Amino acid sequence: MTTEDVTTSASADGFAARMAYALEKDPAEPARRTTLHLWVIAVTLAWLVVVPLVVLYGLITSSGGAFTLGALLIVALPFTAAAIATRNGRFGLGGLYVVLTLLMALPAAGIAQLG
Repeated sequence: MTTEDVTTSASADGFAARMAYALEKDPAEPARRTTLHLWVIAVTLAWLVVVPLVVLYGLITSSGGAFTLGALLIVALPFTAAAIATRNGRFGLGGLYVVLTLLMALPAAGIAQLG
């Protein structure tokens, strides 16, 4: 047995140990995923509740500023959820919210025209 064989064997064992460690699940991952989903759900619920209330307030009081705020929130809140999701490595969820953000551009333009 040569020194080259010993070096190769030791590095192979080290590589195997590193790969076994890398393949293990991170014990903190479920907690991070739960926190991420709670944040995204909170932003989504805020979007679903706040935007109609702001638009309704604008219709009742005929305030132009409320319509501008509603138009801003209808685009900004899904974008915020997309940013939160992609920053935490959930690119599929982030992409879904990016598409939702793009779909909300037309209603935002309509709401802005009300003011």
